[in-house]
Amino acid sequence: MNDFHPFGWYAAKMAPHLPKKAFQPVKSRLFGGLAYFLLVTGGILAVSLLSLHPIWNLLISVVLGFSFAALGFLGHEILHGTVVKTPWLRDLLGAIAFWPLCTGPKLWRKWHNATHHVHTQHEEKDPDAWPSMEQLAKSRLLRWVYRIPFPIRAFFAFSSLSVMFTVHSIRMLFSFFRDFRWKNRTVVLLQFFLPWTTWLGLLWLIGWEKWWFAFLLPLLIANMIVMGYISTNHRLNPLVPVNDPLANSLSVTVPKWVDVLHFNFSYHTEHHLFPAMSSKYYPLVKEHIKQMWPDRYHEMPMKKALAALWKTPRVYYEHSELIEPKQGHVYGTLGNGLDPNEIVHRELKQDAQALPTMRQEEWKKASGVEKV
Repeated sequence: MNDFHPFGWYAAKMAPHLPKKAFQPVKSRLFGGLAYFLLVTGGILAVSLLSLHPIWNLLISVVLGFSFAALGFLGHEILHGTVVKTPWLRDLLGAIAFWPLCTGPKLWRKWHNATHHVHTQHEEKDPDAWPSMEQLAKSRLLRWVYRIPFPIRAFFAFSSLSVMFTVHSIRMLFSFFRDFRWKNRTVVLLQFFLPWTTWLGLLWLIGWEKWWFAFLLPLLIANMIVMGYISTNHRLNPLVPVNDPLANSLSVTVPKWVDVLHFNFSYHTEHHLFPAMSSKYYPLVKEHIKQMWPDRYHEMPMKKALAALWKTPRVYYEHSELIEPKQGHVYGTLGNGLDPNEIVHRELKQDAQALPTMRQEEWKKASGVEKV
């Protein structure tokens, strides 16, 4: 699919078919947030104040981890302005929801709302996009990483999902800090350090063993859940010259009860079409997309999307394909030949030999081979 359209093009054609209430804040989402807040508070108090058997603490940790993740999904919705519109209240509620994940609202809106959504799957401007062969050739660290055998790298990549949201949030703080005005930098730092101060203060109060169950293990579980979604949002899609959500985004399907617990976070293409709309209405948006552009829309079960991620590399070749640099194995992306039911590759060798000499040298450097 080469005829791209910006998200506003789709939204303008679809908006007349949607009810006006779909474009209004849905304050009732806060009841779900209150339920999770009470679960988190009660769980942490139970682990901290009671001498429970480790099995009970483990079960509480799992509940806490699911609740941390769900609060993050709600915080994402709140900071898009789809729950409340008043800026100070939006940021306060967003900060509370993101507190377990230690991400501040001002940084999140800069990184996610103002940059990722505006430049989705742009090779250079999207902070969440994976590298191209050109970028790989310029980075010694990336070249070293991609010389690790693919099965080993895939295993560690999936294992790292348990910390990746936290690590990427810290990386985004360093990436965007200079973009804030001086008067806002103090706020950004406070919003980053205050959550960590409370969690480290809890460690000082209750000790390592209880802190593991009350915060650290739940944080790892929450990271895994959140990144399970985020890793499927765009990583099977191509890099694109136009921010076309039907080309650069994937919606996954999960059981209905999971959608209820996770505030419909699985509807990701819909979110990129209408980021200022409550996810409550995304099932309706999906119906209209599938009626109007059924051949453009990408969706698949979560398990199948994760399996496809496991079997494909994360370096882009010519924007529309994925490549395993060392072996020269090239895989399709969604809309460009990727079949999640039968993932196969082709060899890069013939393509590379047809490139200009300068590009051949670039590929040699990126792949770590002497000859193309």
